[in-house]
Amino acid sequence: MKKISITLLLSLIAFTQLFAQKNNVQYDTISRNPEFDFKFPDTLNNSYLAQLRTEYNLSKLIENKTQDIEKVLAILNWTHSQWEHNGSNEPSKNDALTILKEARDGKKFRCVEYGIVSKTALDALNYKARVIGIKTKEVETTKTGAGHVLAEVWMPQFSKWVLIDGQFNVMPILDSIPLNAVEFQQAIAENKNFQLIDINGEVSKKRRKMYLSFIFVYLYYIDAKFDNKYLPINEKLTYKGKSSLMLVPLGGKNPTIFQIKYPLDYVIYTNSLKDFYQTPK
Repeated sequence: MKKISITLLLSLIAFTQLFAQKNNVQYDTISRNPEFDFKFPDTLNNSYLAQLRTEYNLSKLIENKTQDIEKVLAILNWTHSQWEHNGSNEPSKNDALTILKEARDGKKFRCVEYGIVSKTALDALNYKARVIGIKTKEVETTKTGAGHVLAEVWMPQFSKWVLIDGQFNVMPILDSIPLNAVEFQQAIAENKNFQLIDINGEVSKKRRKMYLSFIFVYLYYIDAKFDNKYLPINEKLTYKGKSSLMLVPLGGKNPTIFQIKYPLDYVIYTNSLKDFYQTPK
């Protein structure tokens, strides 16, 4: 059984490397649609975030840390440790306090919930963060497993968006600079000398290989909500009735269906990195 597992892992790695070489996607790096805008919460005066910060003593997690990267990794590690992954189980409500309460009661949740909790915990500590969905090129025709959810955080230390994956407890970096989702995709495709790190430093070779064999196929379509605040649904910011912006590679199809039967009727499309990776206000 051990030999089969090793063989399968090596096959997955070889497939990922071949797939990456054929899928070094490109984006528009020049244009910008000024009508696209992202909103983030007033973190210091938000009662929900204050409750989360106090109830889970989040400030304690970062009190001896001076660098943004150290603080974000601490929150990432904390999020990862709250429950074990279960790809089929959902919380009664999709908010961090509900998820964490039900996790305390022994429930296990999906990648979606890791994204929500890490984003909200970072919000509570005065960071700008957002949940992002990443999807395969074959998102319309794949029956299951066509998407993964994680988070990105604006890191003032580097003046850029940074990818964090709470389910796997990893952050990608290249030359000591954390990467966003697009930069991570390109680093894999171009076989750059990047690292995957957690709160303890670079992850093991085994964890790296397993994660890369999983993640790359999803780094094709990327979407995020325009409104990342905490307001009633009828007050949410939208653009032409759409709640999310989807980044699509140049020449890529604008997908309209998720996993054969779920309409992607909530997204509007862009090929522009400047649209998707705006500096938060």
